[in-house]
Amino acid sequence: MRPGGRRIIANPNCSTIQLVVVLKPLHDVAGLEKVIVSTYQSVSGAGQKGIDELETQARTLFNMGEMKAEKFPHRIAFNLLPEIGKDSGNGYTDEEMKLVNESRKILGLPDLAVSATCVRVPVFYCHSEAAHLFFKRPLAPEQAREVLRQAPGVKVIDDLKEHIYPMPLLGAGNDDTLVGRIRTDLSGPNGLALFVVSDNLRKGAATNAVQIAELLASEHADKLSARG
Repeated sequence: MRPGGRRIIANPNCSTIQLVVVLKPLHDVAGLEKVIVSTYQSVSGAGQKGIDELETQARTLFNMGEMKAEKFPHRIAFNLLPEIGKDSGNGYTDEEMKLVNESRKILGLPDLAVSATCVRVPVFYCHSEAAHLFFKRPLAPEQAREVLRQAPGVKVIDDLKEHIYPMPLLGAGNDDTLVGRIRTDLSGPNGLALFVVSDNLRKGAATNAVQIAELLASEHADKLSARG
C-alpha cells in the first residue's frame, strides 16, 4: 500500500507463491540467475467448475458414457493440457507470463531469466512444479537442503532411496510448501533441480492472504508503538 494511494494488497498467483518461497532463500545464498520451471496445476485452480468437470469425466469414462469438455478445451480426465490461461501473443499463455513477471517483481530481480510451461493435470488439489535453477555461485544439494530447512513455510521432504518426495497426496491440506528431489542440474554450471508441491487453496490463496494481513497488522502495531 502506498501512502495516499489505493489501499489494495495484491495476492500473487498461486503457482508463483510456491515457487518464490523456495527461490528467495536460495537466491540469498548463491545469487539466482536463471529459472526454468514446468508447473503441473490441479483442476481446483480453475475453480469449482474445474473440480466438477474432472469428477464427472472420470465417472463417465468408467461407465463408458459420452463425455463433454466444457470448462477445459479438451478432456482433462486421464489427460494433460499444456495450456492454462489465454494466448499472450508471444507463444506463452498469460498464466506462464504471470509466473515470469511476478517472480521477477517479488524477488526484486527485474532481469532474472525465467521461462515457464504451465500444464493442467487431472489432480483435484495441489500444484506441483519441476524447477531448474542456475546461480552465480556454486550451491551443493546438501547446502540447499539445509538452507531450505531453515526457510519459513518450507518443508524439505527428500529421500529418493526411500521413495520420499513431495506429492499432491502429501501437500493437500498443508500450509507448508513441500520441496524435494533436490539435486545437481547436469545441464550447466551452478545449477540445481528440484520439485515443489503446495496446496493451491491454502498457501496458494487463503493462507497467504492471512499471512499478508498478519504482517500488515504487525507493521501497523509497530508504527503505533513507535509513536508512543
